[in-house]
Amino acid sequence: MGTRFVITATAIDESTAWKAIQTAIDEISRIEKLISSWDPNSQTSAINRAAGQQPVKVSSELYDLIARSKKISELTSGAFDISFASMNHLYTFDRKERPLPDDKLIERAQSRVDWNKIILNPELQSVYLEDEGMKIGFGAIGKGYAANMAQKAMQKIEGVKGGIINASGDLSVWGMINQDQTAWTIKIADPKDINKAMATLDVENTSVVTSGDYEQYFTSGGKRFSHIIDPQSGIPTTGIKSVTIVCDDAEIGDALATATFVLGVENGLYLINKLKGVEVIIVTDEDQLITSENIHLNYLK
Repeated sequence: MGTRFVITATAIDESTAWKAIQTAIDEISRIEKLISSWDPNSQTSAINRAAGQQPVKVSSELYDLIARSKKISELTSGAFDISFASMNHLYTFDRKERPLPDDKLIERAQSRVDWNKIILNPELQSVYLEDEGMKIGFGAIGKGYAANMAQKAMQKIEGVKGGIINASGDLSVWGMINQDQTAWTIKIADPKDINKAMATLDVENTSVVTSGDYEQYFTSGGKRFSHIIDPQSGIPTTGIKSVTIVCDDAEIGDALATATFVLGVENGLYLINKLKGVEVIIVTDEDQLITSENIHLNYLK
C-alpha cells in the first residue's frame, strides 16, 4: 500500500505472538492485492479500466468497501470521495517549491470526480464508473480497512491477548499489554518534529488514526499544500498540518481524518462533534492544537 506497517502482539508465548504477526502480514498482503490501483491485476484496476464503458462484477468484500465509502461521502458532503484518484497525476508531493497546475487541467481532472457517479448494482454485485477517465482509489480508507481486518485475523488465534496494528499512523489497538494492564499509551506526534510527542492519549480497544502533511506536501508561492486533495476544488488542502481521529473503527477514522482536512477546522469540528463516539485532534498551520468536545489529552511540556 506504499506505506509501512508495524505489528505488535501480546500472547501466551513468543511463538503464538509471531504466528499472530505473520497472520496479520498475510491479511494485509491479501487486501493490497484486492484494492491496489497500482496492480493491473486487481479488481480495482479492472473497475478503472472499464470507466464509462461497462460495469465490473467484483467480490462481495470490495463491493461492500465501496458501498461504505459512498456512505461516508454522503455523511461528509463529498469531502471524502474515493473517485479523487482522477486527480492524483496533477501533483507531486516532494516538499519542493513548484507552481500549481493550470486551472484548465485542474478543472478537467476535477470534472471526473463525483462519488454519485460510482454506480453499484447489488443484484449483479457490480461497480460502474459513469464517466470515461474516472478512477477510484483507496488511499484515504484502505490502510484503516487493512488495520481492521488484520486485527480480526489476529484475534482468531488462540492465545493472543492483544496488539497494535500501526499502518503508518493508522493505529488499531485492542486487548492486554500484560497481565495487569489494558490501557495503551499512544503518543501524538508534534508536526514541527515528528520524532517528538506533544501529548499522549490512553486508549483501550479503539483506533487512533492520524493524517499529517509533514512528509508529503509541496509549496507554491511559499504556501504549503498537503497531499490531501479537496475533491470539490481539485486543489490540495491548506491550513491544517495534522488530524487525529479517535473512534472504534480504523476504517472510519481513516476516512474522517481525510474529510476533516478537506472541511477545514471549523466545519471539521462541527462534523466530528455531531458523531457519537468520535473525537478529533487538529493541529493548524500555525501550530494551534484544537480538539473536539470530549477528548482528554495528557499534554507534554
